[in-house]
Amino acid sequence: MSTKEPALFSPIQIGDLHIKNRLTVSPMCMYSSEDGFSNNWHLVHLGSRAVGGAGLILTEAASISPEGRITPRDMGIWKDEHMERLAEIVDFVEAQGTQIGIQLAHAGRKASCAPPWEGGNRVQPENGGWETVAPSAVPFNENDPAPIELDKKGINKVISDFKEAAERSYKAGFKVVEIHAAHGYLLHEFLSPLSNKRTDEYGGSFENRSRLVLEVTKEIRKVWPKELPLFVRISATDWADGGWNIEESVKLSKLLKEEGVDLIDCSSGGLIPDAVIPAEKGYQVGFAERIKREANILTGAVGLIVEPQQAEEILENKKADLILMAREFLRTPYFPLEAAKELKMDLEWPNQYKRAKRN
Repeated sequence: MSTKEPALFSPIQIGDLHIKNRLTVSPMCMYSSEDGFSNNWHLVHLGSRAVGGAGLILTEAASISPEGRITPRDMGIWKDEHMERLAEIVDFVEAQGTQIGIQLAHAGRKASCAPPWEGGNRVQPENGGWETVAPSAVPFNENDPAPIELDKKGINKVISDFKEAAERSYKAGFKVVEIHAAHGYLLHEFLSPLSNKRTDEYGGSFENRSRLVLEVTKEIRKVWPKELPLFVRISATDWADGGWNIEESVKLSKLLKEEGVDLIDCSSGGLIPDAVIPAEKGYQVGFAERIKREANILTGAVGLIVEPQQAEEILENKKADLILMAREFLRTPYFPLEAAKELKMDLEWPNQYKRAKRN
C-alpha cells in the first residue's frame, strides 16, 4: 500500500468539526416519509453509507414547512416531533466515525408534486397537494397552476421557518447545516431573474435578488453555533440566457462568507425545465474551482464524479475541498472502501466486515 496518503482520504477541519476524509454523501431525496418523519429506510440508507466509510453525510432535503415539501413523501423538520427519529440516525452515523449534516429546504413553486416513480406531476389540493408559493406568480411548467407570490409576511415566515429548523437540527445532534439555495427551489427562485419578477426590495438588482438568501443565512447563524460548519448549496448557473450565472455566484459566495458560511456546495441548473445542460463527467467542477479561487471560500464539487482517480485529481489540483457524490453512492454504498483499494491506501474497515477485506 502507498505511504503517501491520497488527497481523497486526507482529513479536513471546518470550524471545530473534524471530517476524516473528503468523500461526502450528497443530499438525495428518498420520498419515503409520512408527515415528514424519517424512519427505518433513512436509518439503513444513511447508515450504510457511514459503514461504507464516507467522511460526511448530508441528509436529503428536509423541508422547513409542510408547504415547502417537493412531494407529500418528503422528509421534514418543521416540528419538534421530527427530532427523535433524526437523532437516532445521527447517533448511528456518528458511531461509525462519520459526520452528519442536514440540508434545509423549501421547494417553492416546485412543491406539491408526486414522487418520481409516480410520474412526478403536480398533485392538486383535492388529491392531497397544496398551493405553492414563489417570488413571483410564474409557474415552473407552463401548464402548472401559477404559484402564489409571497408577500412580506410570507417572506418573514420563510425566514423564521429556516431559523427554527436550524435550531431543531442542532438539538437533534447534526454537526452541519446546509441551506438549499439551488435546483430551482424557493431560494434559487429569488436569485434568478427568470423566476423573480418582483419590483420591491426582493427583486430586480443582484443585491435585491440575493437579499432573501442572505437574510436566511444571517438568521440561521444566530442559532447555529459558530464553531459548527454552515454550507450553502447553489446552482452556479441556470444554463440559460438572462438567468443566474457564475459571475453572480462568485459575488454571492463572497457575501455568504461574510455572513459566516464555511463552504459553497457548487451544483447547477434546475430552475427551468428546458435548460440545455452539458452533463458529462465532472461538468460542474469548474464552478467549484472558480468560486474557491475568486471568493476565497471552501467549495464542494458535485456532478458526475464517479471514479476514485477522478475525485483524487480534483482535490490534488485544488479545484475543490470536498467531493460530493449522489448517484454513485446509490450504486456503491461502500464506495470509500473500494476507492481506497484502487488508490492503494490501507483504509480501516468496520470490525464486522474485516474478514472480507481484500489486500
